[in-house]
Amino acid sequence: MPVASVAALRTAGGSGRCRRGAGSPHVGLNGGRFLMMQRRELVTKAGIALAVSCSMATSPASANGSSAQGLEILPFKPDGYNFWTWRGRRIHYVEQGAGKPIVLIHGFGASAFHWRYNIPELAKKYKVYAIDLLGFGWSEKALVDYEATIWMEQVSDFLREIVKEPAVLVGNSLGGFTTLFTATEVPELVRGVVLLNSAGQFADPNKPAAAPAEEEEGSPLSRFVVKPLKEAFQRVVLGFLFWQSKQPARVEKVLRSVYIDPSNVDEYLVGSITAPTADPNAGEVYYRLMSRFMSNQSRYTLDRLLGKLACPLLLLWGDLDPWVGPAKAARIQEFYADTAVVHLQAGHCPHDEAPEQANQALLEWLDALDARAAPAEPSLQTV
Repeated sequence: MPVASVAALRTAGGSGRCRRGAGSPHVGLNGGRFLMMQRRELVTKAGIALAVSCSMATSPASANGSSAQGLEILPFKPDGYNFWTWRGRRIHYVEQGAGKPIVLIHGFGASAFHWRYNIPELAKKYKVYAIDLLGFGWSEKALVDYEATIWMEQVSDFLREIVKEPAVLVGNSLGGFTTLFTATEVPELVRGVVLLNSAGQFADPNKPAAAPAEEEEGSPLSRFVVKPLKEAFQRVVLGFLFWQSKQPARVEKVLRSVYIDPSNVDEYLVGSITAPTADPNAGEVYYRLMSRFMSNQSRYTLDRLLGKLACPLLLLWGDLDPWVGPAKAARIQEFYADTAVVHLQAGHCPHDEAPEQANQALLEWLDALDARAAPAEPSLQTV
């Protein structure tokens, strides 16, 4: 389900070419040094009714695992990599490298393949996992009620059963929110958090708290007339959007509207986007995600989660994201003291749009995190 409405995905389009920025990033764990990395200008187009998930906003991969720009890339496997059974559901994940663990969590509509430029580089020094959240990518399209808690519980159990030691969690968009939520619920399993243009909202002090579910039922008229009509209308609209997401010609048209270089829009890319929609349950999962989870995000606010966080935090922020701009990163840093910030000239998915710069900044932060955790060397004393 990598194609959805613009309002839901919060996705910025951009060039898929990977180019080196001017200069190298340097970042510490505290103080949040602000850095600007040069990249070709990101162009976005507003007003379209359908947008493509940023998970595929890159150049196509070749069959031998190398990108056209020379970056090492995760080979695409139509049948996926590894599978784990969680609560009777089939969950897809990628595992590469050796060393301290890092877990990568994709955004809305994406999959583990979203990290194709990051996994090979990070795996040179770390044990890297990239997981597909339930309902997305190559994981099972389970017919369940999708709430933020279900992905938090999935990632928490993944850390316990597969990773089996404290890890650094890295998440983009919806994956960023899931990462933060997980870190607050199982702090003993998380030694650091990295957010890339994270989803989630700060509480509005002028807005009353959301009413409990039992109070939302309302009158009999609301329960038996208004609510069924509303759901029927939602199903018609979302069903049409999902049907469009399965049409290769439509997907290609939308991709061309958000790509700077249309040569990156090829059969491989279009096929990768439409493949997950072939699952028989994909349409119903799409409806449940869009109509339920997306309307209930205000129940879990960033200030509430950040108030419980107890580990170092890095923000890798695409400043050209038209929906989640740098002001949000600044507010997160203001709220949580142990935050470092790296600004990238990219859109909603900086790790995919500027992978070399994002990889470099992340690796430097991880080096500083490892040094911070290492025991101090005993000093020599002169007798």
